[in-house]
Amino acid sequence: MATELNAKVTGKIELAPGNFILRVAPDNWPLFDFKAGQYCVLGLPGGAPRSSLSDPEKEAPDPDKFIKRAYSIASSSVEKQYVEFYISLVRSGALSPRLYNLKIGDQLWLSQKPTGFLTLENVPPDVNVVLIATGTGLAPYMSMIRTLVTNEGFNKRYAVIHGSNHSWDLGYQSELHTLDRLSPQFSYFPIISKPEEEPVKWNGSVGFVDAIWKDGTIDRAWGFHPTPQDTHIFLCGNPLMIDFAVDFLGKEGFREGTRKEPKEIHLERFW
Repeated sequence: MATELNAKVTGKIELAPGNFILRVAPDNWPLFDFKAGQYCVLGLPGGAPRSSLSDPEKEAPDPDKFIKRAYSIASSSVEKQYVEFYISLVRSGALSPRLYNLKIGDQLWLSQKPTGFLTLENVPPDVNVVLIATGTGLAPYMSMIRTLVTNEGFNKRYAVIHGSNHSWDLGYQSELHTLDRLSPQFSYFPIISKPEEEPVKWNGSVGFVDAIWKDGTIDRAWGFHPTPQDTHIFLCGNPLMIDFAVDFLGKEGFREGTRKEPKEIHLERFW
């Protein structure tokens, strides 16, 4: 069966230059069920227009052939009106400049079978959770957090560590700061690596995501240092960050798991 445009954009929010939220709803078919943390695939034909902010393509793609990419779902699994995606414009990319160019009401292709195992299913009920992300790697965690809030709430400790170059790239920070203030079981730790480029002085943490772990920030918030016996770690984002985190966490006894053999470190490698 040929690929067809089967969904519409119902919402678009630009969080910062090049970082945007895209809400997509099925066009006359029921929205699928999914597990918080999973991803699905978006697509547009090569002939779809690109954003004026993108780089010129070296070679024009087949205008009728669909360009498809996987994106993590950021909306709650309880939400049945649309699926939300947190996307960064890659100026030289094939699909993101076309997605960035979409407006409310425009059509695109949405896969009908979400997949992925970066979910909370294999986390024991009596251990805490630290969710570490860079950039748009925050998306699956937003789905988890929103689903938890809608269902049973935070019945144990959860912490989000989100790193970016600049404060304006810390997507969903207002929502996460609010949850941090409202729930003693939830902690949000944003960190940026280029504070010297901030137009207004940044008073938060500076460096890379590992600094939050190593400088005792979580220890002070929780009252103890997380260990493999009481905490599971999720990693999503820049592959260099993931490799580095697996290394320094491994020195404390945390082990990288797989789909068949879950351990204390949960991740999916897309690169």
